[in-house]
Amino acid sequence: MPHDQPVIAIETEDGHRFELIHVPAEQPRQTVFMLAGMGLSARQYIDFGRALAEHGIEVFIHEWRGIGSSNVRAARVCDWGYRELLELDLATALETVCEQSDRERVIIAGHSLGSQFACMLAAMKPERCDALTLIAGGSPYWRLFDWKMKLVMIAVMAGFPLIAGIRGHYPGKSLGFAGREARGVIADWTRSARTGDYRPVGVDTDLEAAMRKLAVPAIGINMAEDWFVPDESLHWLTSKLARCRVEHRTVEAGEHFPSDHYAWMKQPDETVDELIGWMERVSLIRQVCFRRREPGKETPTKNEITK
Repeated sequence: MPHDQPVIAIETEDGHRFELIHVPAEQPRQTVFMLAGMGLSARQYIDFGRALAEHGIEVFIHEWRGIGSSNVRAARVCDWGYRELLELDLATALETVCEQSDRERVIIAGHSLGSQFACMLAAMKPERCDALTLIAGGSPYWRLFDWKMKLVMIAVMAGFPLIAGIRGHYPGKSLGFAGREARGVIADWTRSARTGDYRPVGVDTDLEAAMRKLAVPAIGINMAEDWFVPDESLHWLTSKLARCRVEHRTVEAGEHFPSDHYAWMKQPDETVDELIGWMERVSLIRQVCFRRREPGKETPTKNEITK
């Protein structure tokens, strides 16, 4: 699906090439680095980015390895896990976002699996994180779900790695969950679902300890009708952020707005309103101060860029 947003080409040290989608804002007051859910392309978050841009928030949307503009696809001869996503792709993209926005720190945001990666990335790069935003995301730890979903998760934890091993990759589109995923990604995801912890293979950083040390404002937004991510799942994830000032909010369904795991991406206004309100409450952005020059015309007295 084509789009008309500007893009920034990135290449990592192992030769992976992909593009960040940039949704600019006029005189941006803050910068958000957005991480997609599993199997979702960056372009699917453009509506969300545009809604934030209307409030003066510029957005850079990350593209996962193996999805969309990425130059690789998961296969038996092409595998990767959380280590490559964190230490190569996300670390490189985050530095690029800081350079492009001319900020030392940005808001790291994520949806679904992207929320988990937002926490891990912020823990690895606290000097680059101004705040955390978690949208319809939480831990996949199987014990957090009701008994029906516990049975599903037990089957998933056994079946997904087996299927990925047989096929050489996980065929998510055929199975109705996620996309074409690498075996290593499925293995690391399954480990977090089984244990409730984040200890990816090959990552030297103790992510659990680093998340406990992170001290930034954070918000967890869940969707009232999201059976993928129950409240317990979100709270398990945010409980790892022991030193963060965490605020929890719920987006309720409206007459024309089903508040589920994916609908908010197409109709992001309610979610964006929650985010802007939170940013103002924790002084990530400030209200504009005006002085009246003549009847009917107002001019701001200052630019509200906080960094």
